[in-house]
Amino acid sequence: MAPPADRVRIAASHWKPRFVANGIDANDFDRVLDETSDWRDWAPNWRRVGDEHRGLADAAARAGQMVTATEAYQRAAWCYHLGKFLWFEDESLHDELSKLTVATYAKAVAHLDPSGERVEAPFESAVVPGILRRPRGVERAPLVILVPGLDSVKEELFAIENEFLKRGLATLSIDGPGQGENAPRFPIRADWATVVTPLLDSLSARDRGVDLGRVGLMGISMGGIYGPHAAAKEKRLRALVALAGPYDLSECWSALNPLTKGGYVHYTKSQDEREAFERSKALTLRGVLKDVLCPLLVIHGGRDRLFPPEQAERIVREAPNATLLLYPEGNHVCNNIPYKYRPAMADWMRERLA
Repeated sequence: MAPPADRVRIAASHWKPRFVANGIDANDFDRVLDETSDWRDWAPNWRRVGDEHRGLADAAARAGQMVTATEAYQRAAWCYHLGKFLWFEDESLHDELSKLTVATYAKAVAHLDPSGERVEAPFESAVVPGILRRPRGVERAPLVILVPGLDSVKEELFAIENEFLKRGLATLSIDGPGQGENAPRFPIRADWATVVTPLLDSLSARDRGVDLGRVGLMGISMGGIYGPHAAAKEKRLRALVALAGPYDLSECWSALNPLTKGGYVHYTKSQDEREAFERSKALTLRGVLKDVLCPLLVIHGGRDRLFPPEQAERIVREAPNATLLLYPEGNHVCNNIPYKYRPAMADWMRERLA
């Protein structure tokens, strides 16, 4: 296991571009980094910054300043999420931050622009929770389902949602097995048709004001495995984006950093890394892609340190209707160039669902 100081360094080098691109203030990130020498202090320090933003939000809400309050509630929720992101030093604090992420972001959802609403689709012994947002001035908009990756959550996807919404597409960001609200209930699984099919059935049973004849799915990182698994069986998916996903997780295992490996231990509900590695062998697209017949856009960074670009190239070779968009300078999820990949991804999806 990496020493505490190394784990702080790993967190900073891997995550700053990602979280700044998704709404964390770069000054907050630098401030917490300067104050954190021991990995055990990472979550408490982010919890403190989250509390500061929540205090600003509460004060603005009391004054009726809802634009200010909404943005501050979002920042607070993202700070709570970053605090517990791949951090498992104190399980009770990890769980508390997970709950604070959901509860704090919920204060913002109805006041987003465009606004959102919580939806819950019955799923096995629980539900798949989601945040549904519809573009202004569009009747029966096409729908894009947004699927997070390892230790990502639906509350983190606001900036990506906006790219689709600006182009007249509705968004539904969800927490599936091993993600966000469903992490305590279900371990990570590969077969996401078992998630997407009941989700679409539930949406069909109640009119949500979107066009369920035009549904796409965008999966981030591990979501890039979940999406093709779903589309191989669930033919209501009309278009698919796999953003920085692996072809076979077990092939990438040895090069993963210790924090990411710890996340797989936690979210697969494994006892140790050895068991998590064995479970990772199920997270593969081998034998799956031949059945993914809808258009598939594979986006990858040439400098991805988690999943090398060769993994993306294999996906494109095996899927019948796939296109590779490779950014040589891109890191994992291309978070260092969001201004390039996000518009390209949203434009591609709009053209397929229009």
